[in-house]
Amino acid sequence: MSCLPRKLELFYDLLCPYSWLGFEILCRYQNIWNISLQLRPSFLAAIIMDSDMEEYREKVGGDQRIQVPTKGIYGFNSYLEKLRKQEYMKNELQYLGKFCQVPIEIPRDLRGVLIDKGSLNAMRFLTSVHIEYPEMLEKVSRELWMRIWSRDEDITEPWSIQAAAEEAGFSRKQAMSLLKKSSTEEVKNKLRENTNTAYKYGAFGLPTIVAHMDTKPCVFFSSDRIELLAHLLGEQWQGPVPQALKGKL
Repeated sequence: MSCLPRKLELFYDLLCPYSWLGFEILCRYQNIWNISLQLRPSFLAAIIMDSDMEEYREKVGGDQRIQVPTKGIYGFNSYLEKLRKQEYMKNELQYLGKFCQVPIEIPRDLRGVLIDKGSLNAMRFLTSVHIEYPEMLEKVSRELWMRIWSRDEDITEPWSIQAAAEEAGFSRKQAMSLLKKSSTEEVKNKLRENTNTAYKYGAFGLPTIVAHMDTKPCVFFSSDRIELLAHLLGEQWQGPVPQALKGKL
């Protein structure tokens, strides 16, 4: 008798290119490993803010009046203001994109994308898709990632989100209906719930992967822990592109 699939939860935000890498790798393995992959759109900025506040509350004995200094989107002090780290990120993502066969290209205005524009509207839209058409969440997520991290296109304006939805297979009417739903309290609460769940698991950034094992959930951060995840699951790791998919991507 075969064992039931292990539930894997992937908490992700479109703003994070490492989330895209983890997303694609796990999607490739979802029909190879004995797993049930569940996608959880989340809001990275809230997780980082909560992590920072918790750290500072501990340092000052619970005084919540202290002002948290601005951090970069990945949790490093002044991340985007330090040229060396920004250049490292650009180079690393180029290497990782080729290695993982994910077409990542760094946006020209990286700070504008990460700090000024953000991803809240897009993540609410994905949450709306998750509620209404969960079977379409993978495709729509991928199309939005292609816009922001491959073609340097907007994902904040309604027209750009609608374009991604239609490219994924939705009709114009369906896309507009999902956009309208994105502003409802139901969607806002669901995105907040996903984000809070990730934080309760111990997330301090995204992507966060939660593997539900027999005794307890096991939590992994970032896309480079999937090999370790495979070991924990007792599955074969074949690299970011499984043998069965080589030449097909």
